[in-house]
Amino acid sequence: MNKRQVGDSWEEAAVRYLEAQGMRVLERNFRCRQGEIDIIGFHEGCLCFVEVKYRRDTAFGSALEAVDAGKQRKICRCADYYLYRHPACRDGGVRFDVVAVCGESVQWIQNAFDYRT
Repeated sequence: MNKRQVGDSWEEAAVRYLEAQGMRVLERNFRCRQGEIDIIGFHEGCLCFVEVKYRRDTAFGSALEAVDAGKQRKICRCADYYLYRHPACRDGGVRFDVVAVCGESVQWIQNAFDYRT
């Protein structure tokens, strides 16, 4: 499998994992000029913007470390656009989560980072 196929398979696994934990997935791979958000869903009254990161091992850092400040800003800009396009979603809270996959281990970090401008 190429890198894109590996990423797609782990995103699919992350969706199944999140749904099993009670998240209602609304969209996958939401794209706009500002970038992309892997998963958008509702969980416990919050609209969640979820980044999925996979690392085969930690030789080059953890999957969580790959969601740096620059990536966080891109996700926040995409989230702003999503909320602009879907005003009804603004009613509840907003949360930025990361699903970090290392090898076969899946870790869901809720509220992984705050909104960045």
